[in-house]
Amino acid sequence: MGQEESHNEEMDLARIQDLCIMFMKECPSGALHLHEFKRIFGVQSSSQEESLYIENIFHSFDTNRDNTLNFVEYVAALHLILRGNLEDRLKWSFKMYDKDGNGKLDRQEVKRLIKIIHKIKLQTSEVELTPSEICDRIFDLVDQNHDGQITLSEFMEGAQKDEWVMNLLKLDVNATGWVMQNSVKLP
Repeated sequence: MGQEESHNEEMDLARIQDLCIMFMKECPSGALHLHEFKRIFGVQSSSQEESLYIENIFHSFDTNRDNTLNFVEYVAALHLILRGNLEDRLKWSFKMYDKDGNGKLDRQEVKRLIKIIHKIKLQTSEVELTPSEICDRIFDLVDQNHDGQITLSEFMEGAQKDEWVMNLLKLDVNATGWVMQNSVKLP
Protein backbone atom coordinates (compact mmCIF):
# COMPACT_ATOMS: atom_id res chain seq x y z
CA MET A 1 0.00 0.00 0.00
CA GLY A 2 2.79 2.45 0.86
CA GLN A 3 4.40 1.65 -2.48
CA GLU A 4 1.10 2.36 -4.30
CA GLU A 5 0.77 5.76 -2.57
CA SER A 6 4.36 6.59 -3.54
CA HIS A 7 3.64 5.61 -7.16
CA ASN A 8 0.54 7.85 -7.26
CA GLU A 9 2.54 10.74 -5.81
CA GLU A 10 5.22 10.21 -8.47
CA MET A 11 2.55 10.27 -11.17
CA ASP A 12 1.22 13.54 -9.79
CA LEU A 13 4.71 15.02 -9.75
CA ALA A 14 5.28 13.82 -13.30
CA ARG A 15 2.03 15.46 -14.39
CA ILE A 16 3.06 18.71 -12.71
CA GLN A 17 6.45 18.54 -14.45
CA ASP A 18 4.68 18.04 -17.78
CA LEU A 19 2.43 21.01 -17.09
CA CYS A 20 5.47 23.11 -16.31
CA ILE A 21 6.98 22.13 -19.66
CA MET A 22 3.70 23.23 -21.25
CA PHE A 23 3.97 26.53 -19.39
CA MET A 24 7.36 27.18 -20.92
CA LYS A 25 6.06 26.27 -24.39
CA GLU A 26 2.96 28.45 -24.09
CA CYS A 27 4.67 31.25 -22.19
CA PRO A 28 8.27 31.39 -23.46
CA SER A 29 8.60 34.85 -21.92
CA GLY A 30 8.18 33.15 -18.55
CA ALA A 31 5.03 35.14 -17.78
CA LEU A 32 1.41 34.01 -17.77
CA HIS A 33 -0.98 36.93 -18.24
CA LEU A 34 -4.51 37.25 -16.87
CA HIS A 35 -6.21 36.70 -20.25
CA GLU A 36 -4.25 33.43 -20.66
CA PHE A 37 -5.15 32.38 -17.13
CA LYS A 38 -8.84 33.00 -17.91
CA ARG A 39 -8.54 30.93 -21.07
CA ILE A 40 -7.00 28.06 -19.10
CA PHE A 41 -9.98 27.96 -16.76
CA GLY A 42 -12.52 28.40 -19.54
CA VAL A 43 -13.84 31.77 -18.38
CA GLN A 44 -15.97 33.43 -21.00
CA SER A 45 -15.36 37.13 -21.45
CA SER A 46 -19.14 37.64 -21.34
CA SER A 47 -19.41 36.43 -17.73
CA GLN A 48 -18.52 39.39 -15.51
CA GLU A 49 -18.91 37.36 -12.30
CA GLU A 50 -16.68 34.50 -13.44
CA SER A 51 -14.17 36.98 -14.80
CA LEU A 52 -14.00 38.82 -11.47
CA TYR A 53 -13.69 35.55 -9.56
CA ILE A 54 -10.80 34.35 -11.74
CA GLU A 55 -9.14 37.77 -11.50
CA ASN A 56 -9.22 37.46 -7.70
CA ILE A 57 -7.70 33.99 -7.94
CA PHE A 58 -5.05 35.17 -10.41
CA HIS A 59 -4.04 38.07 -8.16
CA SER A 60 -3.85 35.79 -5.11
CA PHE A 61 -1.14 33.79 -6.90
CA ASP A 62 0.65 36.88 -8.23
CA THR A 63 2.79 37.28 -5.13
CA ASN A 64 5.15 39.89 -6.59
CA ARG A 65 2.19 41.97 -7.89
CA ASP A 66 3.54 42.39 -11.44
CA ASN A 67 0.20 41.34 -13.05
CA THR A 68 1.67 38.13 -14.43
CA LEU A 69 2.38 34.70 -13.02
CA ASN A 70 6.00 33.72 -13.32
CA PHE A 71 7.15 30.12 -13.33
CA VAL A 72 7.44 29.87 -9.52
CA GLU A 73 4.00 31.43 -8.96
CA TYR A 74 2.54 29.13 -11.60
CA VAL A 75 4.03 26.04 -9.94
CA ALA A 76 2.73 27.17 -6.55
CA ALA A 77 -0.75 27.67 -8.06
CA LEU A 78 -0.68 24.25 -9.72
CA HIS A 79 0.49 22.59 -6.54
CA LEU A 80 -2.31 24.15 -4.51
CA ILE A 81 -4.98 23.48 -7.13
CA LEU A 82 -3.96 19.93 -7.99
CA ARG A 83 -2.41 18.64 -4.77
CA GLY A 84 -3.13 21.06 -1.93
CA ASN A 85 -4.47 19.63 1.29
CA LEU A 86 -7.56 21.00 3.03
CA GLU A 87 -5.60 23.22 5.42
CA ASP A 88 -3.62 24.82 2.58
CA ARG A 89 -6.78 25.40 0.54
CA LEU A 90 -8.54 26.99 3.50
CA LYS A 91 -5.57 29.29 4.18
CA TRP A 92 -5.55 30.30 0.52
CA SER A 93 -9.32 30.85 0.61
CA PHE A 94 -8.91 33.07 3.67
CA LYS A 95 -6.31 35.10 1.80
CA MET A 96 -8.76 35.47 -1.10
CA TYR A 97 -11.48 36.79 1.20
CA ASP A 98 -9.12 39.09 3.14
CA LYS A 99 -8.87 41.89 0.57
CA ASP A 100 -7.27 44.44 2.91
CA GLY A 101 -4.73 41.89 4.20
CA ASN A 102 -5.29 42.70 7.87
CA GLY A 103 -5.65 39.05 8.91
CA LYS A 104 -9.36 39.37 9.72
CA LEU A 105 -12.49 39.12 7.63
CA ASP A 106 -15.26 41.65 8.05
CA ARG A 107 -18.76 41.32 6.65
CA GLN A 108 -17.99 43.45 3.59
CA GLU A 109 -15.09 41.20 2.55
CA VAL A 110 -17.11 38.03 3.00
CA LYS A 111 -20.22 39.44 1.35
CA ARG A 112 -18.23 40.70 -1.66
CA LEU A 113 -16.91 37.24 -2.50
CA ILE A 114 -20.19 35.51 -1.60
CA LYS A 115 -21.98 37.74 -4.14
CA ILE A 116 -19.60 36.56 -6.85
CA ILE A 117 -19.84 32.90 -5.79
CA HIS A 118 -23.63 33.22 -5.57
CA LYS A 119 -23.87 34.40 -9.17
CA ILE A 120 -21.50 31.73 -10.46
CA LYS A 121 -22.29 28.64 -8.41
CA LEU A 122 -25.24 29.09 -6.10
CA GLN A 123 -27.94 30.51 -8.38
CA THR A 124 -28.39 27.12 -10.00
CA SER A 125 -28.16 25.16 -6.76
CA GLU A 126 -30.75 24.43 -4.11
CA VAL A 127 -29.54 27.30 -1.90
CA GLU A 128 -32.37 29.79 -1.57
CA LEU A 129 -30.53 32.32 0.59
CA THR A 130 -29.44 35.76 -0.57
CA PRO A 131 -25.75 36.69 -0.37
CA SER A 132 -26.52 38.78 2.74
CA GLU A 133 -28.29 35.83 4.41
CA ILE A 134 -25.39 33.54 3.50
CA CYS A 135 -22.93 36.03 4.98
CA ASP A 136 -25.00 36.29 8.18
CA ARG A 137 -25.15 32.52 8.48
CA ILE A 138 -21.38 32.22 8.01
CA PHE A 139 -20.75 34.81 10.72
CA ASP A 140 -23.25 33.10 13.07
CA LEU A 141 -21.45 29.78 12.62
CA VAL A 142 -17.83 30.93 12.42
CA ASP A 143 -17.37 34.18 14.39
CA GLN A 144 -16.83 32.50 17.77
CA ASN A 145 -16.31 35.64 19.85
CA HIS A 146 -19.03 37.58 17.96
CA ASP A 147 -16.79 40.61 17.38
CA GLY A 148 -17.92 41.02 13.76
CA GLN A 149 -14.62 39.76 12.38
CA ILE A 150 -13.37 36.30 11.51
CA THR A 151 -9.76 35.43 12.26
CA LEU A 152 -7.83 32.74 10.40
CA SER A 153 -8.24 30.31 13.31
CA GLU A 154 -12.01 30.95 13.47
CA PHE A 155 -12.17 30.51 9.70
CA MET A 156 -10.28 27.20 9.81
CA GLU A 157 -12.27 25.80 12.75
CA GLY A 158 -15.63 27.00 11.47
CA ALA A 159 -15.10 25.61 8.01
CA GLN A 160 -14.16 22.20 9.35
CA LYS A 161 -17.14 22.03 11.75
CA ASP A 162 -19.89 22.60 9.22
CA GLU A 163 -19.98 21.05 5.72
CA TRP A 164 -22.23 23.81 4.35
CA VAL A 165 -19.78 26.48 5.55
CA MET A 166 -16.86 24.43 4.29
CA ASN A 167 -18.29 24.29 0.79
CA LEU A 168 -18.77 28.06 0.74
CA LEU A 169 -15.49 29.05 2.35
CA LYS A 170 -13.22 26.63 0.53
CA LEU A 171 -12.77 28.27 -2.82
CA ASP A 172 -12.21 25.53 -5.33
CA VAL A 173 -10.82 26.08 -8.76
CA ASN A 174 -11.74 23.30 -11.13
CA ALA A 175 -8.79 22.91 -13.43
CA THR A 176 -9.34 19.20 -13.95
CA GLY A 177 -10.90 19.62 -17.39
CA TRP A 178 -8.04 21.78 -18.59
CA VAL A 179 -5.44 19.45 -17.11
CA MET A 180 -7.02 16.39 -18.72
CA GLN A 181 -7.44 18.14 -22.07
CA ASN A 182 -3.86 19.37 -22.14
CA SER A 183 -2.33 16.20 -20.73
CA VAL A 184 -3.27 14.50 -23.99
CA LYS A 185 -1.09 16.97 -25.89
CA LEU A 186 1.98 16.20 -23.80
CA PRO A 187 4.82 14.18 -25.38
